[in-house]
Amino acid sequence: MDWETTRPAEAALPPGPPLPPPPTTPPPDWGREPAAQRVRRSRPWLTVALAVAIVFAATGMGLLYFDDTTNQAAIRSLTSQNESLNGRNQNLTDQLNKTQSNLTATLGELATTKAALEHPHLTIWNVPQQLKGSAWYLAGGIPDTFTYHLQATSSGPVSVSILTLEQWAKAIECVNYGSGSTHYCMHHSGTVISWQNVTKVSYDFHLAEGCADYISVFTSTTTVTVTPDVSVTYNPASSTTGACV
Repeated sequence: MDWETTRPAEAALPPGPPLPPPPTTPPPDWGREPAAQRVRRSRPWLTVALAVAIVFAATGMGLLYFDDTTNQAAIRSLTSQNESLNGRNQNLTDQLNKTQSNLTATLGELATTKAALEHPHLTIWNVPQQLKGSAWYLAGGIPDTFTYHLQATSSGPVSVSILTLEQWAKAIECVNYGSGSTHYCMHHSGTVISWQNVTKVSYDFHLAEGCADYISVFTSTTTVTVTPDVSVTYNPASSTTGACV
């Protein structure tokens, strides 16, 4: 036979007062740490941040110093190079000026040489000679295509004339026919130009530059010594001149 043990039913407790509703908002300090604890916890991070900032600042200043030092060295180097280049430039300028001066002088000499080659100058009579009275004369032809430079001095009065060949022939006829002395006939039978009773003559004659028809004559009434310095410059005319026209 089975036995069943039963527990007597517990007596029901009477209902208590109602519970207050749960709070809708936490109290002001709920979940927050005390201020002192927060300060203690934040100081290590502040120290680390400050140390990092100092390191970065020091590194930046170091880099800036390094850059400034490098720039200053570069500036000094460029300044030195610029001064060197300026010195070389001045030397080159001086050499160029000297070369230009030499070139100008050389061009001047070349122009003079060119002119001398195109118009050579020649002395054709420079030997002193005597005239022994009114029957004597000194005569010389004036070459064609040349400028005739008549330069002469004498120890006493002389007469000098430039004649054409036709005038020269008339002067010889005057002498041969007894119409007058040589001194008279050479200067009174027709002349191109004449100087009477002088001790010096200086004249550039151009009519022979395009004409071979002239002669110069010296005479005197007394014995004198004529010292000539007669020369010619090659200067041919582009057309006939003087008596040849």
